[in-house]
Amino acid sequence: MKCKINRNAAKELKKMLQTEEAEGKMIRVYVTHLHGDHAHYGIKLDTPTEDDEIVKTDKDIDIILDKREDFLDGIWVQYFYVNDEGFVITNSSKGSHRH
Repeated sequence: MKCKINRNAAKELKKMLQTEEAEGKMIRVYVTHLHGDHAHYGIKLDTPTEDDEIVKTDKDIDIILDKREDFLDGIWVQYFYVNDEGFVITNSSKGSHRH
């Protein structure tokens, strides 16, 4: 599976990983809703299961993805500080949607 993150997202994800509740956990990106041709995504701290793949990114952050969920393969996690501050997760191979 593939997952890319931009520099801002890496910075914010590292902040999440430095919190007390992140102890022993990793970042998981997951599908919150499926809408036929596109999905909505969420981010949380979690531990991997046997159904997961741990994807290494070029920003030194590993992301947990559920191998059974096709819409997670090829996601791009971005973080923006302007307009609506927050994460934007898209998957150009599956149709994209802004969150």
